[in-house]
Amino acid sequence: MSSGRSSLLLSSSPSSALAWSSGCSVAGAARRPRSRPRRGPAISRASGVGRPGVGSPDGGGVATKPGPPVTTSPAVEAPELPALAEPETPAYERPESARGRLARLRARLARSNSAIGKGLLALLSRGGLDEAAWEDVEDTLLTADLGVEATMELVESLKTKVKVEGTTDESVVRGWLREDLLRLVDPTMDRRVASSRVGDRPAVILVVGVNGTGKTTTVGKLARVLVAEDRDVVLGAADTFRAAAADQLATWGDRVGVPTIRSDREGADPAAVAFDAVKAAAEMEADVVLIDTAGRLHNKTNLMDELGKVKRVIEKRSPIDEVLLVLDATTGQNGLEQARVFADVVDVTGIVLTKLDGTAKGGIVVAVQRKLGVPVKLVGLGEGPDDLAPFDPAAFVDALLD
Repeated sequence: MSSGRSSLLLSSSPSSALAWSSGCSVAGAARRPRSRPRRGPAISRASGVGRPGVGSPDGGGVATKPGPPVTTSPAVEAPELPALAEPETPAYERPESARGRLARLRARLARSNSAIGKGLLALLSRGGLDEAAWEDVEDTLLTADLGVEATMELVESLKTKVKVEGTTDESVVRGWLREDLLRLVDPTMDRRVASSRVGDRPAVILVVGVNGTGKTTTVGKLARVLVAEDRDVVLGAADTFRAAAADQLATWGDRVGVPTIRSDREGADPAAVAFDAVKAAAEMEADVVLIDTAGRLHNKTNLMDELGKVKRVIEKRSPIDEVLLVLDATTGQNGLEQARVFADVVDVTGIVLTKLDGTAKGGIVVAVQRKLGVPVKLVGLGEGPDDLAPFDPAAFVDALLD
């Protein structure tokens, strides 16, 4: 990196932001100084008090003439100093565990009036399924953003089962739907987020997406997920175009004691900030560094080229272990083209679906996985700080059918 790069700020709490340059030890700057108690002043003898003469005529020494009697002042005790108060340890929040998040995922999805679950069960359980009824089933699935290919697969499977079994009993139909939907969501995909150290370096996660998907908020919430799993996290505020983005990210970090690497200059080179965040995380011996990037429209070539540059610059320092694309679940099929362009530029490895609890279009999970060939790894459930959860296919399907 060039020596002209702007200095950065390392922020781990509002009162402990320390300026550092690329030549400083980030790990050293990040340590909090220990407070040592002060000692009281030394007690000295009174003025004029000496040691008694040494020697005597009998002892061969030099005799001294007796002088006037020496008096000493009474010992004076030093005043007791008040004890210094220990420095206060910041009260960090304790993020919710993954188990608690998954329980709320199911509850919230069950309240979303999913077209896939309630709509299909109502159609399939009424009996007398003629061609018009099956067209209604298709329309319901397409409306739920399942996608044409997956819709045809599911309808054909259900038609076969109804014909073979000769029943439309609701409990039986529910079992068929669960089996087929779970197959479409594909529980065999690896949904783990790369968040553990790789050899002697931290894992690097790059988070990308279009404007308005809640990307910076998602990075902050993901930090909470990882802190709950006892990961040592560093945040990199590489969204240098939106004035409040770095402050917003630092606030998320402050709440759980996670440091944020940010530029002290508005409009700084995002690639330089990302590079220094990875460098700082390595010096801190962190487990994982999360890099937030500026939201950008997928059809703006210059902005997508810049994102590619951020990726290349990071890779000069360290491999990137995870690229998470944040998508707004309420955009449905419109988000799929965005996803494809981002995947071409930065090799997306996982999807984060936000606002999933605010839509009845749960089929987007299947559609985006098929479009990109990568798994949905995390889902956003609401506005709360712990409303981001690992995606669990079985819990998701069960919630749709509740």
